[in-house]
Amino acid sequence: MNDVASLPPLGAFAACGIELEYMIVDRDTLGVLPVADRLLQRAAGAATPVDEVARGRFAWSNELVLHLVEVKNARPDADVAQLAAGFQAEVGAIDRLLADFDARLMPTATHPWMDPAHELHLWPHQHADIYMSYHHIFDCRQHGWANLQSVHVNLPFADDAEFVRLHAALRLLLPLLPALAASSPVADGERKPVLDFRMACYCQHPRRVPALIGQVVPDDTAGRADYEARVLAPMYHDIAPFDPDGVLRHEWLNTRGVMPRFDRNALEVRVIDVQECPQADLAIAAITVAAARALYEERWSPLAAQRAMDTGALFHLLQGTIHDADRHVIDDAAYLGLFGMAAGPCEAGALWRHLLDACGDDPALSPIAADTLQFILDRGPLARRIVAALGGRIDRVRLQAMYRRLCDCLAAGELFAGAAS
Repeated sequence: MNDVASLPPLGAFAACGIELEYMIVDRDTLGVLPVADRLLQRAAGAATPVDEVARGRFAWSNELVLHLVEVKNARPDADVAQLAAGFQAEVGAIDRLLADFDARLMPTATHPWMDPAHELHLWPHQHADIYMSYHHIFDCRQHGWANLQSVHVNLPFADDAEFVRLHAALRLLLPLLPALAASSPVADGERKPVLDFRMACYCQHPRRVPALIGQVVPDDTAGRADYEARVLAPMYHDIAPFDPDGVLRHEWLNTRGVMPRFDRNALEVRVIDVQECPQADLAIAAITVAAARALYEERWSPLAAQRAMDTGALFHLLQGTIHDADRHVIDDAAYLGLFGMAAGPCEAGALWRHLLDACGDDPALSPIAADTLQFILDRGPLARRIVAALGGRIDRVRLQAMYRRLCDCLAAGELFAGAAS
C-alpha cells in the first residue's frame, strides 16, 4: 500500500488493504494485449510511462507483465464491506480508457488460451531490473509467472505479539481459500485437471530456489526475529548465487501464501484467485478477515493449538482444495476442531458454511457480502460454475463466448450464475 511505511503501525484488524489484478485483452478477440504502460501513462496524463496512478482513495499500478493492471485501495481502509463499490467504479474508469486501445479488462485468475512461451511482455520501465532478474532466474515464459491474476489481502499488525497471533490465524485459513475462490479451471485452451490452476502453478514456480516458497503454507513463527532467521536469511542466502547484485534481496521475494511485509507491518494473503467482479472479491476478503479475527480472538481454539498445527498437513489440505475446491473432503479431526467443528469428515464448503454462520456478526461482513458468499456456497466457486457452463466440449469459440460473458460481468459488476439465460 502507498506510503504506509511512514504511518504509525495499525493494530490487528484496524484496517485492510486489497489488491485486485486484471488482464488487459483485445476487445474483439479477447487475446492478451500488452498495453498496461500506455494505460497508466494515459491515466496519469504523463509524458512518459509511470508505474502507478494515484486516484484518491484508490490507485492503479503495474505488475510483472504488460497485459496486467493492479487496482488497490491506496491506504488501508477500516471498512472492508464498503470497498466493493469503489473498486467497481475503478474498473469502469479503466475500461473507459481502454476503449481507446480497443481493449477491455478480463477477470478470472488465468487467461484461457494465452501462450506464455510466446506472449510474454515484461514491464520494461520503472524497476525493470527486478522483472528481468526474475525472468533470468526463473524464466517467466510460463503459467504461474506470465499468466496469473490474484487478489491480495493485507492485514496490519502493531507489534510482535499481534504478528504471531495473526500469522497463526491466516496460516490455518490459507488452505481453505481455494475452496471459495478457485476461478482458474481453464488454460492452454483446455480444461485443467484442477479447479485452481493458478495456484497449482504458483506452488511450483520458484522451484529453482525452493527456499522462496517452502511448502506454500508457512511454518509457525515465534516472531519477527525468528522469521528473519529461519525464513528470510536462508532465502537471501539461496538466491545470492543467482542474484549477485542483490536486486531481489527484499522481503517481497518471499512467495509463501501468507507472507509478512515488515516494511509496512502487514501480513499479505496471496492465494485468492480474482473473481468475476469486485463484489465477489470483496466478499471473499470479508470472510477471510472475519474468520481470521475469530481465530485471532481464540473463539474456537487456543493460540497454542493453532500454532501447533503441522505445516505438512496444511499443505496436504491446500493441495486438496486446489484440486476439488469446495468438494474436497477434510478428514483431519484436529484441524476441524480448531474451528469448533465436529470430528468430521466434511467437505470444505461445509466448513465455510460453518464459518459464515459463526462470523455473521463480524463488522467486515455486510449483508451484501454475506449474500454473495451464500451465492458462492450454493452454486460453487467460480471455477465450478465456468466448467458447468462450458459443458463437456471446449473449443476457442466456446471459450470466447464464455469469457466474453465474464468480461461483461466484470464491467457490469454482476455475479456469474453459470448457465446462459
